[in-house]
Amino acid sequence: MRAIAGRSSKGQWMSGSASEKIIPNGGEVSVKSSVFVVSAAAVLLAVAAIAAATAAQSPAIRPSNGSVPLSEPRVYSVPINLKVLPKNLTGQQVHEIMEQWAAALGTHCNSCHVEDRSQIGPNGRPRLDFVDDSKEMKITARTMYSMTEKINTDYVAKIDSSGAAVTCGTCHRGHLGPEPFAAAPKNPPSPSPNSQSNGKKLPAQ
Repeated sequence: MRAIAGRSSKGQWMSGSASEKIIPNGGEVSVKSSVFVVSAAAVLLAVAAIAAATAAQSPAIRPSNGSVPLSEPRVYSVPINLKVLPKNLTGQQVHEIMEQWAAALGTHCNSCHVEDRSQIGPNGRPRLDFVDDSKEMKITARTMYSMTEKINTDYVAKIDSSGAAVTCGTCHRGHLGPEPFAAAPKNPPSPSPNSQSNGKKLPAQ
């Protein structure tokens, strides 16, 4: 049979007999590679969809120790009606100062602040009206704070190595009314003749 040589749009004939195989050209290889890439991408998308559906159906995992998720930090409003405290304090700073005073006096917030019974908080108790000045103890607290500030500024600050500043807790120590100081006697009373000595009763004279 006559040897032929030629080239078609889909392959290349090598010189030789007509029965020789066609060698694919570069275009056919490129098409096969594209088909493989598309098929692999489809498989990956299917796997991702299955994984997402499985995660959505799975129950939420709770902490094994039974802990409750942390709530968002409380946001305190800008303080108003500050009479003795610096007016540039934030709500968080005023709240921390109030907690220190309450601990030093052994009291609670409603000792100085009026309860607004028309406003009930999430805990079921009335909210406090921090602006109201009708409670006498609030006026007294302002006077006592001004006193400690004057002591620290006019006296303690002028003493070298004076130590810690005077606060509400310096005198109150957790009590609303400071407990009177009673000095211990210098000479303890002598034991009576009938008192015990070393666990034994002294003989009568």
